[in-house]
Amino acid sequence: MNNKKNIPSNSIWYKLDLSANVYPTLQRRNFSSVYRISVTLKEEINPLLLQKALDLTLPRFPTFKVALKKGLFWRYLEPNNRPGPFVQPDISNPCMPMSFHSNNRYLIRVYYYHKRISLEIFHSLSDGNGTLFLLRTLTAVYLRLKGYEIPNGQGVLDIYEEPLPEELEDAYMKYASSRVRPPRSQEKAYRVRGTKEAFYTLNIICGVIPVDRILKVSRGYGVSVTEYLNAVLLYSLLQRQKEERVFREKPVKLALPVNLRRFFPSDTLRNFISMVYPSIDPRMGDYTFEEILTQVHHYMRYYINNKFLNADIATNATTQKNPFIRIVPLFVKDLVVRQFYIRVQDKQSSAGLTNLGVIQTPEAMREHVERFDVLMGQPFSARTNCAVASYQNILTINFASSIIETDVERLFFRKLVSDGIPVKIESNRKS
Repeated sequence: MNNKKNIPSNSIWYKLDLSANVYPTLQRRNFSSVYRISVTLKEEINPLLLQKALDLTLPRFPTFKVALKKGLFWRYLEPNNRPGPFVQPDISNPCMPMSFHSNNRYLIRVYYYHKRISLEIFHSLSDGNGTLFLLRTLTAVYLRLKGYEIPNGQGVLDIYEEPLPEELEDAYMKYASSRVRPPRSQEKAYRVRGTKEAFYTLNIICGVIPVDRILKVSRGYGVSVTEYLNAVLLYSLLQRQKEERVFREKPVKLALPVNLRRFFPSDTLRNFISMVYPSIDPRMGDYTFEEILTQVHHYMRYYINNKFLNADIATNATTQKNPFIRIVPLFVKDLVVRQFYIRVQDKQSSAGLTNLGVIQTPEAMREHVERFDVLMGQPFSARTNCAVASYQNILTINFASSIIETDVERLFFRKLVSDGIPVKIESNRKS
């Protein structure tokens, strides 16, 4: 274990990045924009060592060691030197609403359960790709405290180094340069009709599958794993809409976050994602699964590139740079953004699907780590969201839903099995 003292970071406050601004606006008593990323080790967790590892690791990530503050015109993140956060035994309903004033004002929770370590993050701090650096570094420090030799690199940062300026930047404002401003409003999408669960109940259904099998199937179709999973979810939602026998069918759309670090040379640990919406319109006729795959494949290849993505983030950047909007009081901004999200943005997708992709760790960590999981948390409205991560030969697919019915999940996993992919199901449901 390195005995050098941790180098303190600069005590500065941070403006919320372009994505981060919307999440506090949507906060309500029974909803927070909270997601979870977990790592399952091959040994039982020692909570005392985990707390020590957290205390050593978090100062290296100054944009996570913060409190959310409110000004007259904008919110911002302020360095938080209060005690904590403190590791806790895990709970049955993850991603509970996160008050900005509880937990000594930290916007991060750390849980343990048998062999699993879980981070829950308020989305204003970072996206999943940024949080992965924190989780992998925390895990590496924990394993070092247990006596294992774990090097830095491949997602593990040196806790004794100052963070790079690029890690702390608002990459949206840095790279938004397009002169095109695409419109935000789209046609309303089909929404699953379901029975809302009691406050606060989050239903989790996880499918664990071998990476080599899903790779074989997706390559057999001539598509990527992400394209295949998007097509399966669209296919399931289309079937669900038909089962409902609705009077008028609507397009089925997915809200798919894209990691912009793949297209712009940024090392930011804050939010840096953009949304695309692969969709199928059943009013044009019945679609076979192969036709859905073809449409998703070409949609992704057409829209997911630096030109289209730059134009998308430039729309938000222009809004924030507008001198009139800058002087509008925060409560007015909140009202406008909340109404736009409720009336327009939230109705543009039938479900969410995020894929963190292949997670890398130092080779010495691999013998201690079994798998990673990601959970999108409670949907803003009654529907289901899907989150995917793969590590070594284990791919996890976690559905999070605030409704009782599980028709979409059932149809989704049934399709995987019919394509020859074995699925092991795990759930927090009591029955």
